[in-house]
Amino acid sequence: MIGDHWTDESEMRRRDARPDKDHPRTIAVVTGTRAEFGLLTPVMRAIQDRSDCRLLVIAAGSHLVQPALTFREVKAKFEVADSIPMQTVGKVGRLHDVEALGKGIARFGRSFDRLRPDWLVVLGDRIEALGAAIAASVGGFALAHMHGGDRAEGVADDAMRHAITKLAHLHLAATRSSADRIIRMGEDESRVHVVGSPAIDSLGSIEPLGDAPYEELGSPKHVVLIHPTGRADEHEEHDASIVLRSIGDASAIVLHPNLDPGRDGIMRALMSAPSNIKVVDHLPRDRFVGLLKRIGANGGALIGNSSAGLIEASACQCPSVDIGDRQRGRERAELWTIHSECDPDGIARALDAITTRTDRSSDHPYGDGRAGVRSAELLARLDPHDPGVLRKLNAY
Repeated sequence: MIGDHWTDESEMRRRDARPDKDHPRTIAVVTGTRAEFGLLTPVMRAIQDRSDCRLLVIAAGSHLVQPALTFREVKAKFEVADSIPMQTVGKVGRLHDVEALGKGIARFGRSFDRLRPDWLVVLGDRIEALGAAIAASVGGFALAHMHGGDRAEGVADDAMRHAITKLAHLHLAATRSSADRIIRMGEDESRVHVVGSPAIDSLGSIEPLGDAPYEELGSPKHVVLIHPTGRADEHEEHDASIVLRSIGDASAIVLHPNLDPGRDGIMRALMSAPSNIKVVDHLPRDRFVGLLKRIGANGGALIGNSSAGLIEASACQCPSVDIGDRQRGRERAELWTIHSECDPDGIARALDAITTRTDRSSDHPYGDGRAGVRSAELLARLDPHDPGVLRKLNAY
């Protein structure tokens, strides 16, 4: 099938072109969630800033699902070339995700055929990224994968992350350890590049939240962010309730979880949260980062099981308590993050230990904040139409 793709005469002419300001390389970036959009924004900006590249933004999946409808946030920052609906409101669970994935693959295929991008870029491990990766691989489009090779042993998404790695033609790893794991999976070392995490990019330009917006959010001591781990709703509700109780009388703000299986259980726990905990559906990234900085400066912490606790929070000098197995195995800035099992006493002890710690370090395992620029440079420089790009030989 790939061979037939390359015998097409128009495709032969297309791959011989080299990017320049008159014939820029078209790079389509797929975003499917609020969290991953924040990470991809610096990459999109860096692509947009290059005269030899043209950015196409494809918004998919949970961006298009009520109530938050974060598609508006994407449109406010970038022109959207296409939107790919996948999930259905009110349908959350593994089998519903299977249906959404199948719908997404077909719809991504039609989008790629219309847009004809030179490179496709996806990040992470969710069904939106997997659907785009499958459509790109089967359709004969060059695929770049960011944050491949990471470990997060507590969720099924980890298998999807590695599946995307095997489908990708270019690997933009966040850390050296992740790059090494990609190579051990049989990927050609020449295709693997350590760029850092784009989650670190631009954090320095965001100011701590000012008094007025901070008070509008209830002047919280802590931020809570709990995502499901794919278990039954009652298990997710039970653990989320434990996390909320462990905060005690301290004021906190808790964000809605993502759309993974088990979300409904966590939402039930949030709806029963005590009065000292303010529940909000979504915060734009700049406001979220500003809140982390304000809370970190006030002796508070991010509490939960989000990767933001291991990556963004520590880079913002906000301590974090990582609860349960969802992020087990993922690299972290150890002096800013502490792990706890999901029990009230353990969480309370961990919270006290991490917020009173004084031996901090500014070193961060996820890079120096230039992942977007490095990624854009690689995408501009590496020719996706070289026949060797799509023809992979895995070295097992």
